[in-house]
Amino acid sequence: MRDNLRLGIGAKLFMAIFATCMLVLITMHWGVRLSFEHGFVDYIKRGNEQRLNLLSDALADQYEQHGNWDFLRHNDRLVFTMLRSLEQNPDSNSQLPPHGWRTQFWILDQQYKVLAGPKSPVPPEGTRRNITTSNNKVVGWVIGSPPERLTRSTDINFDQQQRRTSWIIVALSTLLAALATWLMARGLLAPVKRLVDGTHHLAAGNFATRVEVSSRDELGQLARDFNLLASSLEKNESMRRAFMADISHELRTPLAILRGELEAMQDGVRKLTPEAIASLQSEVVVLTKLVDDLHQLSLSDEGALAYRKQATDLVQLLEVTAGSFAERYRAHGLTLKLNLPDNAPFFGDPDRLMQLFTNLLENSLRYTDSGGRVEVTLNYEAPNWRIEFDDSAPGVDGEHQAQIFERFFRTEGSRNRASGGSGLGLAICKNIADAHGGDIHAAHSDLGGLKIALHLRYVPLV
Repeated sequence: MRDNLRLGIGAKLFMAIFATCMLVLITMHWGVRLSFEHGFVDYIKRGNEQRLNLLSDALADQYEQHGNWDFLRHNDRLVFTMLRSLEQNPDSNSQLPPHGWRTQFWILDQQYKVLAGPKSPVPPEGTRRNITTSNNKVVGWVIGSPPERLTRSTDINFDQQQRRTSWIIVALSTLLAALATWLMARGLLAPVKRLVDGTHHLAAGNFATRVEVSSRDELGQLARDFNLLASSLEKNESMRRAFMADISHELRTPLAILRGELEAMQDGVRKLTPEAIASLQSEVVVLTKLVDDLHQLSLSDEGALAYRKQATDLVQLLEVTAGSFAERYRAHGLTLKLNLPDNAPFFGDPDRLMQLFTNLLENSLRYTDSGGRVEVTLNYEAPNWRIEFDDSAPGVDGEHQAQIFERFFRTEGSRNRASGGSGLGLAICKNIADAHGGDIHAAHSDLGGLKIALHLRYVPLV
């Protein structure tokens, strides 16, 4: 039952906006209504007070002329004649409201006897004006009905018309508010619904999902961030699939060789000779190197590699690394030349930097033809140390130079590990360079082969 009664965000937003509109409408309606009623009553009250004053003054003059009230007894026509005279010829100082007398009135003498007026009882809460002669003698009173009591049919009809009109306006305003609220809620929730649908597709594994960016506000920024997230997930999923396929391929080859060699020895096709053991050992070494590279790459991707940064000298690290490769380079018929300054202070992890240099020299060793040469150059280009690894032919096509830092990427057509290695060394180099705030890229070398340029930002030690 509770699940059926749950309201969506659209219904909640509609109710919130509509409730606010209705609160404003009701407040405005009652405010206008009260203002009208009080203003209308005040208007009648002011007019009647002026007329009562004029009538009392006129009656005082008539009383002084006649000396008593006999002229007024049983003579209501005289009163109406006086009222018409006041309406047609008002005093210049008496600015009467239009539309004439609006309330009932009574004229009383000194004994509180009614001289003129309706048959109904005199209201005690009515407006009272003294009839005062020139010698300040009060000879009677003029009493008007309370202004809150509308007596004229035109006034009553006008008040009722205003009430009906007010409620009609409230009803129409309510319909318009409901329509405007529905359109507003629908418009505001449209991008949210698109994001919700996109999130559902994304959670279901459809990483090609994208949402339309229809505005430049916070929702538009959220939609753009969603598309970036979906693009990253799609790219990561594609890389994961390719990575798993590459790993399975790379592991399958040495395992297949080992299995074939062992089965041949088991069947007696191949003798257990030192040469056969050496062949098996070489495949084990290749497999171990691949597993170690995968482990190092996974640690660098996660940022789990331990970096113990300290003050070090890049020149010393390059000399030590190049010295460890000197014999192997001579065995392959390659010339290794170093173009280094006296020193190159840097703040970084010497072990990881030597791992980076080792991978780059190993890459040049594997891919450079015999009889070629490799040059390592270090110089300062403010604010970076620039280290270049240049080798001779063969080179790498320009379209492949940006891909060589991807895992398992090799430029040769075959995947023979005898020349190409695991294809993970340069990917590890990029992660180490990023961890030191540097960058690494490839270009054509003047020696005819490949140039690997490494930039490491120099920060002087305080």
